[in-house]
Order: sequence, then structure tokens, then C-alpha cells
Amino acid sequence: MSLPDKSDNLCRCAGTRIRNVQRTALPGIIDRIINTLDDPECFAHIGDEPIHFSTSVRDMIENLRNILFPGYFSNEKMDSVNLTYHMGQEITRLYDILSRQVIHVLRHDCLRYDRVCSECERRGNEAAFTVIEQIPVLRKKLSADVRAAYDGDPAAKSHDEIIFSYPGLYAITVHRIARILHQLDIPQLPRIMSELAHSLTGIDIHPGATIGERFVIDHGTGVVIGETSVIGENVRIYQNVTIGALSLPRDAGEKLRWAKRHPTIEDDVIIYSGATVLGGDTVIGARSVVGGNVWLTHSIPADTKIFMEEPRLIIKSQKKETVLENN
Repeated sequence: MSLPDKSDNLCRCAGTRIRNVQRTALPGIIDRIINTLDDPECFAHIGDEPIHFSTSVRDMIENLRNILFPGYFSNEKMDSVNLTYHMGQEITRLYDILSRQVIHVLRHDCLRYDRVCSECERRGNEAAFTVIEQIPVLRKKLSADVRAAYDGDPAAKSHDEIIFSYPGLYAITVHRIARILHQLDIPQLPRIMSELAHSLTGIDIHPGATIGERFVIDHGTGVVIGETSVIGENVRIYQNVTIGALSLPRDAGEKLRWAKRHPTIEDDVIIYSGATVLGGDTVIGARSVVGGNVWLTHSIPADTKIFMEEPRLIIKSQKKETVLENN
């Protein structure tokens, strides 16, 4: 029988002593933290109406996907026997969840900022009904997005693969829903929905962006599409593309908050990976191609191709250096 290790006992005793000292010091630290709540330079959300976000918003998005793509994300088989019952349950549940979420954000802003009554109950119910009423239109738009992704991607083996697994489709699905709420002037919720999609896909689309049908984001990681962007139909963009705003002075926030700050991308445009297109006056003309890593802050006409000049490749070995000239 082995004897207990004395060093192990010493380690535990030392750890316990340190823990006790730290716990004794916690009340003083807690007081200092609480004192910062009165600091006007810091932010706190004390005594205001809470907004029940996070899990319920994720549930709501999954609920919406169950309705927009029936049978794809269900835990049970759907057929002619249970279709009406299943869809009825999902749509009714969506109405209840979405109306509650909208009511929460409206009530929160009303009470926190001491605004005139926003009729949150009525607006919440109307917003939820409007989203549900738009579902037939949304299904057609998203089906067009799926077909466009399949038509342009030889790696896609089926439409089902795109619906189940493509991050670009997930991001545009959430965007098309959030866009409706944004147009209804619902605060906070559309942006929180888009940020949930951003966290899952790496694709950041502001809910204010206007995006036409047959829109494809290939791969998608690092894509940014700003609030006042206008994107036409049959547009394809690749990873790390930014459709953004030019840098603004620090005091320009309020002055330019409602101005168009992001580009317009016309129909049938392709933008390759790493390209950056900036500015509210910038227009990429129809059927144009923007090459990889291009930095663009001015308009280009329709049917234009714009590329970076291809660099020389220098290959070094231990024996000699080779320079590959472009043809």
C-alpha cells in the first residue's frame, strides 16, 4: 500500500489558502464594480425592462426554417397524413414567439428611453402576422437562391445539400426575414437575428441591405454587406468580400446615419474573393466582374472587368532563385 504524497497535500493546502484570501477580497471588488454603475462614461442596463433574447431568437429562426423548408429540419417524418397538423403547429408557434419578441423590444425601448406609448401589443402582433403572410413570397425567393447556388457550383451535388449545409443560404435566409422586420421599423431584433447568423456563418449582412433574387454567397467566411447596400438580381460574391462604407469622421455618425453609405451592385455581377467595394456613390454596373483583392471606391460601367495586375512569383531554393514572369 503506497503512502499519500506529501507534496499533493501541500499543494491542496496552498490552493485552499489562496482561494480563501481571494474570496475574502471579493466584497471590496464587488463594491468597486457597483460604484462604476454610476459612472456616466460606462453603460449599464439597471431597472429597465429586460429583453428575453438569445435562446428564444435561435428557436425562432429554427422555427422559421422549418416553415420555409418544410421537412428538411424536422425531427419527425412529414407526409400527407401529418402535413397540415405539423405546419399548423409550426406556424402558430412562430406567431406566438415572434409577436412576443417584437413586443419585448418595443416595450423595452419605450420604457428605457421614456417614449410615447408605441402600442407594442398591437405592433408586435401585426409584425408577426406580416412575416407569416410573406412566407409564400419568401419561399419562392429562397428557392431561387438555392437554384442559383446549384447552377453556379459544380461542387454542389443536389439542392438538398445546399439547403442542409451551405452557410451562404443560412445567412440569406435569416437576412430575408430580418429585412421584413427592419422595414417595419422594429428595433434591435432584426440586428440580433443577423448577428446570430454572423456568429454561425462568418457572414455579416445588415438587415437594412436590399438584396435581389438568385443571390449567392459562395463559401462566405468574412463577407460583409453594409446597411444601405443595394444588390440586384443574380449576383454572386465570394469569401472575404466587403461591400462597405468609406471611413467617416468621428462626428459624422448622426449626420450621416440615414444617408446612403454603401455601394449599389447591379444585376448579374460577380465579385471574387477578397474584393473591397466602398462608398454610397459607388455603382458596379450590370454584368461586370470584380476580380479578387480589388480595392474599389468609384463606379464602373456595365459589362466591365476589373482586376489587379498579376504579381511576379519569386521561387527561392537553396541553389538558385527563379522569377516566373506572367504571360
